[in-house]
Amino acid sequence: MPYIGVGLHLIIALFFAAHVLRSGQSKYWLLLLFFFPLLGSAIYFFAVYYPNDYRMQRQSHKVVTAAEQLLDPGRELREAGQAWEHTPTAQNRLRLAHAQLQAGEYAQAAQSYSDCLQGPFANDVDIQLGAAKAYVLSGQATQALHYLDLLEQENQGVRAEEVAILLAQALSANGQQDAARNQFEETIARFGSFQAYAEYAIWAAQSGDIQTAQQLQSDIERVTAHWDRAQRTLNTETMQRLNAAYKNIPAAA
Repeated sequence: MPYIGVGLHLIIALFFAAHVLRSGQSKYWLLLLFFFPLLGSAIYFFAVYYPNDYRMQRQSHKVVTAAEQLLDPGRELREAGQAWEHTPTAQNRLRLAHAQLQAGEYAQAAQSYSDCLQGPFANDVDIQLGAAKAYVLSGQATQALHYLDLLEQENQGVRAEEVAILLAQALSANGQQDAARNQFEETIARFGSFQAYAEYAIWAAQSGDIQTAQQLQSDIERVTAHWDRAQRTLNTETMQRLNAAYKNIPAAA
């Protein structure tokens, strides 16, 4: 019977090792998985595999939302505004905030999210993240940093990668470019994901740091080399922004 348990541990470790290779994670994970199969598998599941799976679910929802917007770009914003006007509940205010953010009405979205955080959703992680993103995109970096600081203090480890990337973007928008660079590098060292590499590369290209942007390109190609169609579809928006940033590099050089 002990041999069965050991075999099961190795099978699980092999499964996660395959995920390490397919997703472009650090090879140090392989050492942890094979030297400590049970402990290593548990750590990898909670540190990498589960967060990635959760992100895929969220990205799938984004694809559906994008398709709906393509068919009728103003529908959700229009209906959310009508729902709020007719029944001004906290839920409808939140729906309006989401719709405003998707529609590019960043200043209005920031105000709507801020209003939501005054009520029963004051400690909701998704709303705090939405507020931070809306404030970053509307050019109000100080307010974004405020909400990101709350997230780090009150919800340690929850949506950690999204918080880390947003923090780097907020620092950049606040004029703290060295701090933004350090934050991007820490995020890559911690997560090593496509999103982390892509956002850092976009920032580098837009900041005129051509050398860093070009160095990151090979890392991004390594991470995306084994993507299937679903992964490419889910990351279409980020890839479009990334390609646009690289396209503008010759003009900046």
